[in-house]
Formats: sequence, C-alpha cells, structure tokens
Amino acid sequence: MRPFLILQLRPETEAADDEFAAFLAKGGLSAGDVRRVRLDLEGLPDDLDLAAYSGVIVGGGPGCVSDPPEAKPPVEARIEAAILGLMPEITRADIPFLGCCYGIGVLAHHLGARVAKDRYGEPVGTSRCRLTAEGAGDPLLSGLPEEFDAFVGHKEAVQALPRGSVHLLASDACPFQMIRHGRNVYATQFHPEADAAGFETRIHIYRNKGYFPPEEADGLIALCRAADVTVPERILARFAERYASG
Repeated sequence: MRPFLILQLRPETEAADDEFAAFLAKGGLSAGDVRRVRLDLEGLPDDLDLAAYSGVIVGGGPGCVSDPPEAKPPVEARIEAAILGLMPEITRADIPFLGCCYGIGVLAHHLGARVAKDRYGEPVGTSRCRLTAEGAGDPLLSGLPEEFDAFVGHKEAVQALPRGSVHLLASDACPFQMIRHGRNVYATQFHPEADAAGFETRIHIYRNKGYFPPEEADGLIALCRAADVTVPERILARFAERYASG
C-alpha cells in the first residue's frame, strides 16, 4: 500500500514520540506503513506529492490558530504555516485527511470558520461525545455506540460548522467534536490516538502551558487512569483501514 503521511506539530520530543507511537499502535500501522515528518524539526519536502500517500494524519500540539500572529513563537508560526499551506490541495482534491485536536482548528480556519478561545474550550480530561444523525451514517462511525467518552484538552475550539462540512460528533461542552468536509477530509477535537498513559505523559509535559493549574496535575492523571476510553481509537483504526485499501 502507499504509506500514510503523519505530520506532527508538537515541538516537544517526548510528546511527539509518544504521539507517533500511539498513531501506529491505535491505527494498526507499522513504521514501514508511514512517513513521519516533525514540522518543528524540518520543513515539508520540496517534492511532496500528496497523491503518493494513502492519506494524511495530523497530530495535536500546543499552538492555536486563533492566537494573533505577533503572539506565536517562531517555531509554532512556522509549523502552522506549513500545515495550512497544504490545506487548499487537501480540500480541493478531497485527499483523505484526519486532523486531531489542533487539526480541527486548522481545517476550520482554512475553510473560513471562526476558531476562538471564548467558547467551547475543554479542560484536560474526558468528554462525552454523541453521534449526530449524519455521524451515525458515516463510514468511520457507523455501528459505534451512540455515546462514548474521549480524551480532550484544548484552549480554542471551532465556533460554527464550516461551510460545506458535515457535523458528525457533538458534546455538551464543545459542539463540534468531529466534522467531515467533502467525502474524505475529517477532523476531531478529541484525540483518537490517546489513552490514559499517553495523556499522563502529556499532563507532565504541558503542566505549565496554561491548560490547567499545575497543582491539579496529579488529580487529572488519576481521572484519566480511571476513565473508560476505547471507542475513539476505533475511529483512527477505521480511517487507516479504509484508506489503506484505496
């Protein structure tokens, strides 16, 4: 099969490595099935041909597309510019795409929808997601439970459904948990690759990044360890299975 292109937006090596391992494990992929690019360390290849890949998977990160340009650290600004530069081709050609957390902000921003911090941000923990009517009929979600928990933690969120997109999953705290543009371009606000161990790693790494008061870290780790979060990884696995076959 053609490899998947995994683009990582995290400038912290431990977090990026853990996320990459999770994408492989939860997606049923091997290192030989993917091409990994850490955008904090390297730019996109000059000869990048998206048609040579089964699809594109974009991970999360501490950046926010809603931050004013002058507030973005240089590395985050460069990462954001690189991924946004790919979105016109991805949406125009309907290239299989799965954007996770930061990825939904990138997709919505590209499509002209408002992404902001004033509503719908969620603290680190779990969120109860619900299938919409359209979601129940989507190939990645069909047959899944009508409600399930997912790991979340984000400062900004999509404020309105982007034009030409379909609303697939919602939650009380954050209405737009998963959307689809066209037939093949997906994005989630939650982390489909995450498990309790992975979120514990991220809690340690990002404890001083403004996601939560640092003194709450141990309580959040206990919350994540006690959570029953298994359905989101099935969405990631379905994406990989569906598009690996072409």
